Amino acid sequence: MLKVGSFFAGIGGICLAFKNAGYELVWSNEIDKAACKTYRKNFHHQLIEDDICNLKPENLSKVDVITGGFPCQAFSIAGYRKGFEDPRGKLFFQMLKFIDEFQPRVLFFENVRYLKTHNNGNTYFAIKKALEDRGYYIADKVLDTCECSILPQHRQRFYMVCFRNEKQKDLFEKVGWPKPINENQRLTFDEIVDKSADSVHYFENYPHYYFTALKAVDDKKAFYQWRRVYCRKNKSGVCPTLTANMGGGGHNVPLVMDERGLRRLTPEECLRLQGFDDKIFSFPDDISMGNKYKQVGNSVSVPIVQAIAESIRDILDRIK
Repeated sequence: MLKVGSFFAGIGGICLAFKNAGYELVWSNEIDKAACKTYRKNFHHQLIEDDICNLKPENLSKVDVITGGFPCQAFSIAGYRKGFEDPRGKLFFQMLKFIDEFQPRVLFFENVRYLKTHNNGNTYFAIKKALEDRGYYIADKVLDTCECSILPQHRQRFYMVCFRNEKQKDLFEKVGWPKPINENQRLTFDEIVDKSADSVHYFENYPHYYFTALKAVDDKKAFYQWRRVYCRKNKSGVCPTLTANMGGGGHNVPLVMDERGLRRLTPEECLRLQGFDDKIFSFPDDISMGNKYKQVGNSVSVPIVQAIAESIRDILDRIK
């Protein structure tokens, strides 16, 4: 069984995807205390709660695959695209000492879709060169969750898969990426959204939300989006991208209307939109509502990563 080590693990979206695809999770690393609480509730292998800068390769077990959803804020619109000027943007390079030590067969990274074009492509070039200098062949692509999985969420993300064997990389580029699906294969609104929610999620006490948004809402089977000063229906029929600030009344907050009124999605509904089974995966009781939204918004679409992980496994089996 292929062994996996995961950096910037968050609540474990990438880890869950690789586990579902038949890999063995050996160790993970995450610095956020609240995310670590959620991770420990749902996984039982080694989790190192620390800054990656403090970790040493000799204290970790060798693995076949290293994954990393390295911090994306430095490269995203929400993070003002500061890139390597932001200290978070340099954390990618902290993984290199572990790659040098373990020489894993495969690397998997996920980030915001703007990574490849950030700073006129120089950010991507620096990352790509660092990996190619270490003998890796790189396949990368931007995928939208709602186009390549059953999840009804518009979420464009950049995915990078790196092999030490060029033939493996070439085959992955031909057959490894998740394929587009038909709209009728997606989960429906009713399969994601509950008929009611706890009082805290409704906006009766938020006039700036409620009365402005209410004018735009006329469909109880649709996702809406709060855009700072107005509300709009997502005409594509899918949920807008889940973000880390969904719990704070911020920008780009997904909304729905039920019999009681206008409300945010619940954290459990957000888990479903990322492909977590909320009957199995859950939050600790002492996690704040805001942290729940942040953790899901910062996570990944599990079925997309799982499909990639399954392709990686199959290709490693076919080409030695």
